[in-house]
Amino acid sequence: MQIRQWKQWEDSIQESEHDPEEGQETKVTYIHQHVFIRARFRGIGKDSALLSWLHSFLKQFYGSVNELDYTTLRRGFILNHYRDNPKFNFYKYMMRALETDFKKVVGISWYLWIFVVVFLLLNVHGWHAYFYLAFIPLILLVAVGTKLEHIISQLGEEVAQRHVAVTGELVVRPSDHHFWFHRPRIVLVLIHIILFQNSFEIAIFFWTLVIFKFDSCIMGEYGYIIARLIIGYTDDLISHYHFLFLRKQHGSFLL
Repeated sequence: MQIRQWKQWEDSIQESEHDPEEGQETKVTYIHQHVFIRARFRGIGKDSALLSWLHSFLKQFYGSVNELDYTTLRRGFILNHYRDNPKFNFYKYMMRALETDFKKVVGISWYLWIFVVVFLLLNVHGWHAYFYLAFIPLILLVAVGTKLEHIISQLGEEVAQRHVAVTGELVVRPSDHHFWFHRPRIVLVLIHIILFQNSFEIAIFFWTLVIFKFDSCIMGEYGYIIARLIIGYTDDLISHYHFLFLRKQHGSFLL
């Protein structure tokens, strides 16, 4: 639903850019009065790293990307990669990128096979290994969401530190150095692990269901089964959203 909202915002931007009556008015805006800056730093001091991380952690659960965030990041991406094409359709690019990178993101690496073998060996009666295993992607998902939100805040902070006022629209400069160890691929690997782990859990569930039936002792207790499926399905949806979110900020980490 959120990604469909992005399409509506993109269509609105495209319409306004093609409308000759809606020319871009050149105006001067003081940074501290800009809506994007105020939304990201409301009640947060510049030197309060803890509050900034807490704000990023909470924001991923409500309106993680609003229309202003989308337009600001879109503008920064286009100026970095497609400066000669200001009418570039950013939403279509992200969807094409998702299709192109899908095979790489859902592929299975050697370390993921090791992961499978270890947890098959831990499937001991009474340990509920698969239930606790479901919390690993959930924790990773929250960490990735917090990091991506914090990167947006850092982009706004960089602009605020460089300028007192801006002429025209606010422009952020996406950069690799905001990511863990300056490597966006680390976030991609975490998303890869989340998707693989959820696929593994769902595959094990259906394999057990077909071979041993639902009432089998191998299937486990009903409460654990339902919780695993709900957590896995939710993680899958949000991790795909985070993948596009990562694309929106970086754009070319796989190309």
